[in-house]
Amino acid sequence: MKFTFWSLLILLVAVACTPSGSQAITIDPTADARQLRQLKEVHWPTAYREQDTMLLDQILDGSFQMVDAGGNWSDKAGEMDWIKAHAMEHDSFFYTIKRLDILENGTAIVAGTGHMINKGVEMIYESSNVLIKRGDRWKAIASHVSGIRAPGSTAGESEPGK
Repeated sequence: MKFTFWSLLILLVAVACTPSGSQAITIDPTADARQLRQLKEVHWPTAYREQDTMLLDQILDGSFQMVDAGGNWSDKAGEMDWIKAHAMEHDSFFYTIKRLDILENGTAIVAGTGHMINKGVEMIYESSNVLIKRGDRWKAIASHVSGIRAPGSTAGESEPGK
């Protein structure tokens, strides 16, 4: 009887000490890379172009933080407010991924170049993004934008509004 009591007590303590939200993260490099490319090259630009706050809400984690090219910080709520108030005015936009790393702990780094074309004039910028896997979805937790410029110029030479 004592053995059963202590065994049961140890089992209950072990279960109680296990975080309820913890789950094994499953990484499938091919499927996850495809999902991350779709998110960064299609869904994220679509959210900004169409002022789609529901889509952006799915992309950004609640802990999201961003540093823009001017060094200004924003969070998820700030980004949601920003896209509601600012329609994209460029004729074309595409994003070229230069780095895509998926780590075993469910963290990904996606970095590359954004290309904005408006009335035949192209501007580019560099960005890096950190995403975490939540269940079967990737969510952005950090983004940094820098080097807004015309192709061939150095950062800051052609930065809009500067």
